[in-house]
Amino acid sequence: MDKIFLNRMCFYAYHGAYPEENRLGQHFYVDLEMTLNLQPAALADDLSLTVNYGQVYELIEQEMTQTKVKLLETLAERIAGRILREFPVAEVRLRVTKPNPPIPGHYESVGVEIVRKRS
Repeated sequence: MDKIFLNRMCFYAYHGAYPEENRLGQHFYVDLEMTLNLQPAALADDLSLTVNYGQVYELIEQEMTQTKVKLLETLAERIAGRILREFPVAEVRLRVTKPNPPIPGHYESVGVEIVRKRS
């Protein structure tokens, strides 16, 4: 199967388990890989036979900026579920990264990655 990907999308949002995260907000990064057959669209040179990247971006932006959740796991699950419901993809691999969570230690970032398939 073929893949479409949108990498390193950046959003300022208010997700987190701690009150200051919900109040102050922070940057999040989203990486997405969608599996589907791209050959029909490629042969016909027809956008209607594939997934419109702009529409996918808008869906992710909406979930990132218009909702508030405590867990990255919840956020990833919601985004992946909507993509599978609204677009003709077989599989979604989604990574949500929080570069500056308010936890002690030295690290570049924390995040989750999920894979969901059409059932």
